[in-house]
Amino acid sequence: MTRLSAEERRSALVQAALRVIARRGVTAATTRAIAAEAGMPLASFHYAFRSRDELIRELVAIVVESERLATMKSLTADVDIRSAVRAGLQAYFDLVVTEPGREQAMFELLHYALRTPGLGDLPRAQYESYYEVARVLLREGAARANVTWTLPLDEVAKLVVSLTDGLTLGWLADRDDAAAARLMDSAADFLATLAEPVSHSEPVTDPQGNPDTQPDPKSRPEEHS
Repeated sequence: MTRLSAEERRSALVQAALRVIARRGVTAATTRAIAAEAGMPLASFHYAFRSRDELIRELVAIVVESERLATMKSLTADVDIRSAVRAGLQAYFDLVVTEPGREQAMFELLHYALRTPGLGDLPRAQYESYYEVARVLLREGAARANVTWTLPLDEVAKLVVSLTDGLTLGWLADRDDAAAARLMDSAADFLATLAEPVSHSEPVTDPQGNPDTQPDPKSRPEEHS
């Protein structure tokens, strides 16, 4: 048997935990069940993680990072903002379709953390990670499309996450790809209305960064000697 590095062992256990949670729920994902799913002795789990809660935190971080990478890869140069948003939503949705159990596990973990002492901060951290992924995509998409958001970026990011939550839950319930595509089209159409072209006529500022309020020299009265 090939000897795994510490990082490989941790990764294998995280993936095993995802599979167990997706099939049987969080309560069934004991350290023994996770180790067995990974094909490792129980001692390997405790060598890699101090507790199951520590594994859960890493699991959330790994899933969110994979979503960030997928959505960022969807961005291309010289794209309009509607297309950028639609491509990002599609990249996320493709992950959901490819690994539906993973997204189901993430929802289960959220509810588990809400009920579990010691994990009370995890739901907030989980959603802040989602918001940050959305902010990165929206910021980069706007830069490439040469637009700016008319609402604060945090507000637009929360809209995106709310939309993807609904998209995911709806698809997990009915597995209707066509309905999901229509929802993503409508979401991209709506989000595009929240962007406007960047203005290149920036206000003149003084050295302290304050707007220059000096009148136009042409409008000044002529001086008389």
